[in-house]
Amino acid sequence: MKKINIKRLIHSEVIGNKIIILGSIILIYLLISLYFNHHFFFKTIINEVNVSLKAHDDADHIMISYINDYKLLLIERNGETEQITAQDIGMKYNDINSLPNIHHVQKSFQWITSLFKPHKYYIKDLFVYNKEALTNKVNQLNCLNNPMIAPRNVNFKYLRGSYVMKEEVYGNTVRKERLNEVIKMCILKGKTKLDLNENLCYENPKYTMNSDKALKTLNLLNKYVSTNITYKFGSHIEILDGNIINEWLSVDENLEVVINYTAITKFVKELSRKYDTVGVTRSFKTSTSKIVEVKGGLYGWKINQDAEAKAILENIKIGRLSKKEPIYTQKALSRDKDEIGNTYVEINITKQHLWFYKDGKLIAQGSIVTGNPSRGFSTVVGTYMLNYKQKDAILKGPGYEVVVNYWMPFYGNMGIHDAKWRYSFGGEIYKRRGTHGCVNAPLYLAKIIFENIEEGIPIISYEE
Repeated sequence: MKKINIKRLIHSEVIGNKIIILGSIILIYLLISLYFNHHFFFKTIINEVNVSLKAHDDADHIMISYINDYKLLLIERNGETEQITAQDIGMKYNDINSLPNIHHVQKSFQWITSLFKPHKYYIKDLFVYNKEALTNKVNQLNCLNNPMIAPRNVNFKYLRGSYVMKEEVYGNTVRKERLNEVIKMCILKGKTKLDLNENLCYENPKYTMNSDKALKTLNLLNKYVSTNITYKFGSHIEILDGNIINEWLSVDENLEVVINYTAITKFVKELSRKYDTVGVTRSFKTSTSKIVEVKGGLYGWKINQDAEAKAILENIKIGRLSKKEPIYTQKALSRDKDEIGNTYVEINITKQHLWFYKDGKLIAQGSIVTGNPSRGFSTVVGTYMLNYKQKDAILKGPGYEVVVNYWMPFYGNMGIHDAKWRYSFGGEIYKRRGTHGCVNAPLYLAKIIFENIEEGIPIISYEE
């Protein structure tokens, strides 16, 4: 007898069983594939309609049933909802469509893939609607007819020395064109829910509190209002700080900070109105102990408004802290009392006399001859100052040209100078043989004044 190989028999049996199992699996797979020749795969969605495992021949009925109950729910920003029904817009199932194409796309032997992922399809010509009816329905929506609140960017408020952000406003202004577009797309795709906010159907603020630009703008505003300028006007001070500057600042639609330069110039103009003293009326105690009101002239403090406004703008931009005087076009000797101090020239036109004081002491005095009033050449009255001084100057005018040893102008071509051609001064000479406006002085008097006076020294001319 032959020996039986038990191991070989067992091995053959195992192989046989595996072949049977594998064949069974293949057979089952093919039978299922045969099923899917006429049915949709698992997890098959067509235009939001679930047709999983449904027969191809039942698709039309399923779609018609879906349309009969169709409603599009609109979810609005304020929490309210509205709906558009198939009846509102004459929505219907389109018999002539591309649905059969899906049958060819789903290869029956590939059915197993539908167990792991959904198969979603969009057929553009599956549903139809009445365009005019849809337009009318959309126009009647509450979201388009309620009072509209426009969106507003994040804002900035000045509060107790600094700026804080004020939350943006989203509002409820609908982008109608966008709304029409997404409603049509939802209807064609068979979607039943539309969140207007998620689908960008509202006008939104361009910048919010979370925008990088908003933080930059906030920092810039606070930099500007950190500016502090203390102006000194003698014993008086004026402070320019954030409490004033914030009123000059605004933020445009792009969150750019705008500095109102016109407001700056108005501020400087007000400083000038308050502290400029050129031409003001001054109470002056004369050498004869009378108090006279001296009006007009060119002496005094005068702010350079244009230069100071530009300086303020630059200081704001860098947030500077400073104590300073404004930029002046011209300055007086002091801010005290009448600003004249104790070094000055006093010209009494009525008495035809001149006094010169230096550091409170009378240095020189004497008779003079001033402008001839009968010929329209009166010497100006008011408070002026020495413009400059010059030796051996040539003075020219209508019908004359003379050389003087000491020339001290204080108003244009009008000034104090010696007049060696005159033999007498004072009295009423000026009424008959007065000057063209200059102040003629004896040589000794002109010399003393010239040697002791400096540019900017006040010259007070008055009539009693």
